Amino acid sequence: MQIEIIQWKPASGWSVPLSSITGPCDLAVYFAAGELMGSGEGPLAELRRAFPGAIAFGCSTAGEICNATVSEGTLSAALVSFKDTKVRGACVHVSSAEDSVKAGAELGRILSAPDLSHVIVLSDGLCINGSSLTASLRAALPRNVKATGGLAGDGARFHATFVGYNDDIGPGRVAAIGLYGDKVQVSFGSSGGWQPFGPKRRVTGSKGNVLYSLDDQPALALYKRYLGDRASGLPATGLLFPLQVLATQDSASGLVRTILAIDEAQQSLTFAGDVPEGQFVRLMKAGCDALVDGAGAAAGQASKRQMTGERLALLVSCVGRRLVMGQRVEEEIEAVLSKLGGDVQAAGFYSYGEISPASFSDECELHNQTMTLTVIGEQK
Repeated sequence: MQIEIIQWKPASGWSVPLSSITGPCDLAVYFAAGELMGSGEGPLAELRRAFPGAIAFGCSTAGEICNATVSEGTLSAALVSFKDTKVRGACVHVSSAEDSVKAGAELGRILSAPDLSHVIVLSDGLCINGSSLTASLRAALPRNVKATGGLAGDGARFHATFVGYNDDIGPGRVAAIGLYGDKVQVSFGSSGGWQPFGPKRRVTGSKGNVLYSLDDQPALALYKRYLGDRASGLPATGLLFPLQVLATQDSASGLVRTILAIDEAQQSLTFAGDVPEGQFVRLMKAGCDALVDGAGAAAGQASKRQMTGERLALLVSCVGRRLVMGQRVEEEIEAVLSKLGGDVQAAGFYSYGEISPASFSDECELHNQTMTLTVIGEQK
């Protein structure tokens, strides 16, 4: 397995000339600012032309990760050549969150095979219910196969997100690749670092990922009271105060949900994943040190599987973490790389949601506000 991490910046172009990269390329995973994906020309088109035999697979972001750095307005790519592992992928289109179940089931059906080892999925970050997508994908895949990945981003704008699979690039897409064979090695981890605060409130009105009421009070009005002056910046400021969803009032842990949109008329909040009626929610907050520790914990989970040789780490961290950390954001990337050790190269993005098995259930779930990473290697 050979890995080359490259980056394109508006002022300087490619970090290395594309023509200087020789040898086969099976997979080109890229993460780019949305404005670089909405045009038929530019660095993404150059990347496709330079490696016509590779599967090109990527999405728009709320920040691009290239090894230990975080940038905006750039394109980061990992070029991978496998020795024994095969790669196959697919892309489906969605027009609304109601298409999420069908999208996951279709991708699982296309990719399933006896030698399938792992699936990486990238989804539109706005017109999707990430909980339904991951549940249907999980049900369609062989029981021993896990999926990781994330939801595309659009900075803090929440206007349009893009996903690309080869020449099929645009909003309203969910794409996935499968890694096949018994030589590929994959490990993963996911952790947050956020701390709950305030009272637990019962979900008294919701439908899928839309929350209408908490303790029989309009959800948006109640949430605005917590945010105070920051409420005028919704939905972006909601990234600073996600909700923890608890199965019961006594549950010690649960999934974290981030706001994608608000509806003043209905006084509702739309999240990246489900907020089931009858369950409980609690506000969360975090400081920089806690988020860095959470990122290190995710890398610790991924390090439990021993690998040798070159490894690729695909990092998916939530845009809310980036907003909280500000100028210190690269500290969480450094925490991950220091835990993973040598022979690791990294590419990734800041997202609207992260996909990984949950540490408390081992089932593939949609997460928000976590650092989620997938480490890929190949046995010699």
